[in-house]
Amino acid sequence: MPPEPDDHRAPRRRWRFGTPLVFALSGALFVASAASSEGTDLRPGRTTDLAGLVQSESENVAELEARAADLSEQVDQLSRTVQDTAVKEAQREAGTYRGAAGFEEVTGEGLTVVLADAPREVRESSEENINLLIVHQQDIQAVVNSMWQSGAEAITIQGQRIISTTGIKCSGNSVELQGIPYPQPYVIKAVGDADRLQAGIDTDPYLISYRSQAANPDIAVGWDMAQEPQLTAPAYEGIRALEHAEPVA
Repeated sequence: MPPEPDDHRAPRRRWRFGTPLVFALSGALFVASAASSEGTDLRPGRTTDLAGLVQSESENVAELEARAADLSEQVDQLSRTVQDTAVKEAQREAGTYRGAAGFEEVTGEGLTVVLADAPREVRESSEENINLLIVHQQDIQAVVNSMWQSGAEAITIQGQRIISTTGIKCSGNSVELQGIPYPQPYVIKAVGDADRLQAGIDTDPYLISYRSQAANPDIAVGWDMAQEPQLTAPAYEGIRALEHAEPVA
C-alpha cells in the first residue's frame, strides 16, 4: 500500500527556502538605513527639554539679529558717504530721533518688576482656574504700559530694549519678544524717576488685582518690585520692521 502523501512537507520546504530570503532582505534594509542616517536617528524622539529648545531658538534668532545689525551698520556707513545736501539734511533730522526711537543706550535710576508663574506645588494642588496661576502677555503688557505712562525713558524685558514696534505675545508656555521666545520669570526694567514709576504701578487697577492674586496662597502668581539706583537699557539692535514712519505731533 503506497504511503500517504505528507501534507506538511510542502510548507516546510517553502519555509526552508523563504526564511533565508527574509533574513537577507532584512539585512539589506538595515544596511540601507544605516547608510541613509549616517549614524543618526532616523526617527528621533520628541524634544522634551523645553528650556533647551527655547535656548536654542533664542540663540538662532540672536545670531540673525546680530547679522541684521551688522548689515544695517554697513548701510548707515554707505549712507554717510552720500554727498547730496537733501540726504544729509534728512540724516541729520533722523539722528535727532534716535534716542526717542530706542536706538541709543539710556542709563539712570529706575524700577525692576519680576513676574513669574505660581510655584509647581501650588499649580498641582490649587483648585483655582489654571489661568490665574500663570503669567500672560497682558500681565507683562500692563506693567510696560504703566511704566510708559509714568514717564519711563526706556524699558527692557529680559534685557531686550522695547521700542514702538515691539510685540509681546504668548508662545506655548513662554512669551515671545521680537521673535525670540523666553521662559518665565519675566524681568521688566524701566529707566526713569523710580518714585513716579512705582506710584504709577501702585495705583494701576489691573496691577492691583494682579498683586492681590499674588498675595493669595491658592494662586501665588509671582510678583516682585524694587527700585534701582542705576539701570542701563541697551540700544535696540533688532530688526527695524518699519518701512516708513511719521513723528507724533
